[in-house]
Amino acid sequence: MIAQISGKLVEKHPTHVIIDCNGIGYMVHISLHTYGQLGAEESIKLHTHLQVKEDSHTLFGFFQPIERTVFRLLISISGIGASIARTMLSSMSPQEIQHAILSENLAAIKGVKGIGLKTAQRVLIELKDKVQKIEGNDEIPILQSNRTKEETLSALEVLGYTRRQSEKVIDNILKSTPDSSIEELIKIALNKL
Repeated sequence: MIAQISGKLVEKHPTHVIIDCNGIGYMVHISLHTYGQLGAEESIKLHTHLQVKEDSHTLFGFFQPIERTVFRLLISISGIGASIARTMLSSMSPQEIQHAILSENLAAIKGVKGIGLKTAQRVLIELKDKVQKIEGNDEIPILQSNRTKEETLSALEVLGYTRRQSEKVIDNILKSTPDSSIEELIKIALNKL
């Protein structure tokens, strides 16, 4: 299996890149998330997943190892192929997907084009334990306080604040103090709104 590819970036498109490795041009399929992280550098390195089928060998590239890990988890689910997994990673960041799975946010998963209700439910059921075991999950401190966040947002909506403006403030508070109670979050948010 090809685990990574390094070389000169020859072409860059939202769905794929071509990387020159010692005179051979490799077409690597990417998500919009990876596309957004690729700069104008000539030399790049992508973590890869090689999909071998009867009629094709397809190389998928990811800027971060965590994105490849989430991709592999997604394609392990019946009903999700590589193209739907790539669409999902184009719609949401790997961290957002992990967050949606751990918080059992069915609407977020179902909102991805190509994923129906049953497949979304399967994703939540089959991947919850696997996502919790991913290294680096400590990078998502908001996960444990998702219910607290939702209840705080509901309370602020009752007080007349829009969900959109409240959510940004609450996210910032939770990043600095993830163990805040609902009451503490409301008090701090009211001072910042």
